[in-house]
Amino acid sequence: METSPRDRIVRAAAALLADGGRDAVTTRAVSRAAGVQAPTIYRQFGDMRGLLDAAASYGFATYLHAKAAREPAADPVDDLRQGWDMQVEFGVANPACFTLMYGDPRPGAAPTAARVAADILGQLVSRVAEAGRLRVGVDRAATMVHAAACGVTLTLIRTPPPDRDARLSPATREAVLGAVCTDSALARAREPDRAVRHAVALRTALPTLTTDLTPAEQALLTEWLDRIATTPPR
Repeated sequence: METSPRDRIVRAAAALLADGGRDAVTTRAVSRAAGVQAPTIYRQFGDMRGLLDAAASYGFATYLHAKAAREPAADPVDDLRQGWDMQVEFGVANPACFTLMYGDPRPGAAPTAARVAADILGQLVSRVAEAGRLRVGVDRAATMVHAAACGVTLTLIRTPPPDRDARLSPATREAVLGAVCTDSALARAREPDRAVRHAVALRTALPTLTTDLTPAEQALLTEWLDRIATTPPR
């Protein structure tokens, strides 16, 4: 099946990125590998940054496709734990792609791959919230998990393989999950932040509930739940 010039360019750039890093993705190398003229690249992607973002997104999508068969864990916190491990695994195995996604940020812009990853993380965190097992709001929890996982991954990428600490990722993961998630049912029953957890759970489920609330009432309830969810722990 014949592929379009755009597909050939993206695949060629992704292969060059994986094999030789960002510096290997040059106009000449991509043109040669994809069998197109240089102007075609710029017509399709605007500039090299646009092409690099597309290549990183392609590499991440390929990785996700390979992991798509994974069944969600019965415990939503375990599912979030597995999501962390997948991100770190991807980054260490694909350092050029990962650093392009997260190591060179541009305010107000993010590669498609990074937005997809953020959506996946948001879904994982929302499952924890719906189970009443989140200590903080969904957005804050997702931001904390994302920041910590990215930091760990970039640290491992920068560290020569023989010097990498195999416990860094799991130790950091458990510390962050302990900060944003509850643990046993007994601990949840005794914790002073249980009202916050219930507010977060209801706030997350509210858009899916069928109620007789007017839009104004629903907006007011949402505001109240958000206030409770952002109450600092005592």
